[in-house]
This record gives sequence, C-alpha cells and structure tokens, in this order.
Amino acid sequence: MCGRFTQMMTWPELVRLYRLNDKHDGRNTPPRYNIAPTQTVPFVHNDKEGNQVLEDGRWWLVPFWAKEMPKIALFNARSEDAEKKPSFRDAYKTKRCLIPADGFYEWTKAEDGGKDPWFIHLPDREPFSFAGLWAHNDALDVTSCTILTMAAGDPMQQLHDRQPIILDPTAYDEWLSAETSVADAKALLGRNLDNQLQFHRVSRDINSSKFNGDPGILANAV
Repeated sequence: MCGRFTQMMTWPELVRLYRLNDKHDGRNTPPRYNIAPTQTVPFVHNDKEGNQVLEDGRWWLVPFWAKEMPKIALFNARSEDAEKKPSFRDAYKTKRCLIPADGFYEWTKAEDGGKDPWFIHLPDREPFSFAGLWAHNDALDVTSCTILTMAAGDPMQQLHDRQPIILDPTAYDEWLSAETSVADAKALLGRNLDNQLQFHRVSRDINSSKFNGDPGILANAV
C-alpha cells in the first residue's frame, strides 16, 4: 500500500530520472513532504510519438469511462490483477506511467493505541519512480494516476503486508512503451528496487495530511 509519499528532490534531480525535453527546464517545484490521495502530482508517460513527457494529475485514478468522481479508493492498484479490473485494464494496456518520489510513509499501531508513522526510502534518499497507471476523462476534464502495489517482502513486511512498486530505472523505457504487451509489462514489475528500502520512525505530526514538515528533521523529534 502507499497512502502518502514525498517529493523532496530538486527539479534537476527529478528531470535526471527521465528523458524529458527542454520545455521542462524552467520549471521549479518546491519540495513536498506529505502528499496525500486526491492531491495533484507530476507523472511521466510517453506521448504519441514515444517521447517522455511530464504531466500533472490527480492521485486517485478516474477511469476514462467514469461519469462521476470515483468514491472507491483508486489511488493504489494491486499489480497481481490490475490488468483484469475494469478500473485499470485500459490504462494498463496503453497508459502506463512513472510517478517520481524519494520516500513514502507507512503506519504501525503503538502500545498507546496511536499510530506511529515510518518514513521509507532508498539509501541516501535517492529519487525513484513508482510504477503507475494514468487516465484522462474527457467528460469530467480530469487527468489522474494510480500507484501499483505488490505483496511486501523484506524489509517492508516488518511494517505492512503491501508495498508500492519502485521500478528499476533499467525498466523505465519498456514500461512506458505502448509497444510493450500487457504480459511483458506485468513481468517488468519484477524488476524493482523494493528490497533496498530503509525506514525509520518519525513524528506523529506527519499523521495529518495538512502537515508538510521534512521527515528527515522529524526523525529527531521522536
């Protein structure tokens, strides 16, 4: 599962993850420390010519055929069967994307009954990409995306039984390509960096989606 994530990299760091054209060079986005579902996030996909482009979209998928905003939770999609689900199967065929981040949160129940947040990241907080799907709904005029998840392995299973899929950069081009079949795209999800994850507990201030503090600093407040 992925219910909140962070984008703390500088804009040049984000751009270096991909093969974006020059029109993105002048953009400068401030760090975001506590991104929640339904908020707007940048994501990368291929255009009709096969070039990587960056777009902003709602983090909570709105299928192209939806007549109203979905009330069921579509900010995550289970990789085991997403290609078969009505909400995701069309996006899985031709609208796969990458969602940049450099960390995400998970929660565990504490002895006092509260929930302790954990900040999860790669070594040295290296930027990475979640494997995702995207859609555009003409009737509602909304572009949106979702993050694919899988069963948790080491070390994430210490915190939760699900985890978002962090795709290996060597799989980016194939994942985004419309020429990659659904079966081959699904196989690409096995090329991930999830076994490299590290985590530490941070302040419960982050439990509020309105809080936007750096978890690197919050670790010292626990």
